[in-house]
Amino acid sequence: MLNIPNSLTLLRIALIPVFVLFFYLPVGWSHLITTAIFALAAATDWLDGYLARRLGATSAFGAFLDPVADKLMVATALVLLVDRNPTDYHGILMALPAAIIVGREITISALREWMAEVGATRKVAVNYIGKVKTTAQMVALLLLLYRKPLYGIDAAELGFWLLYVAAVLTLWSMTVYLMAAWPVLLDGKKTAADEQKGA
Repeated sequence: MLNIPNSLTLLRIALIPVFVLFFYLPVGWSHLITTAIFALAAATDWLDGYLARRLGATSAFGAFLDPVADKLMVATALVLLVDRNPTDYHGILMALPAAIIVGREITISALREWMAEVGATRKVAVNYIGKVKTTAQMVALLLLLYRKPLYGIDAAELGFWLLYVAAVLTLWSMTVYLMAAWPVLLDGKKTAADEQKGA
């Protein structure tokens, strides 16, 4: 169970309290450390999946833990960013895409759990839009965490608008998932045997 990919996933979860600590650390370089920690977490997300496939080390435990670790880190980053400036327009307007992204993850997680119970998991598999959304979301969060000018570009402003792009893609991808699952949601009697028959 505790192979290299799963160890990387556990490391990602262990980094969360460190991430929070450095985020609130009252020093001028805290943004560099928090950005680096988030980037490291994103890198381990890709690496543990790659190693699991390469080493043939996939497991039910890893399949469960990997998306949980991703969602925990992203949700933590969103909460911290909204909390940073609760009274300015960035803080207030950032709450909307943050709520959309977190709400989507809760909705899709619940949907996948229910679809697994009725044996229709393949209908809610990860789609291309979801991958694009994840990329936009991660880049937006990295820019927002860095928040300092980057090569003459206002990283915080760019990250802010990119987060809205990610929120739109989030709604789009959620709609695709729900449309794919809708026939099964209307007929909750579908079973694993039905799924195998392509019913």
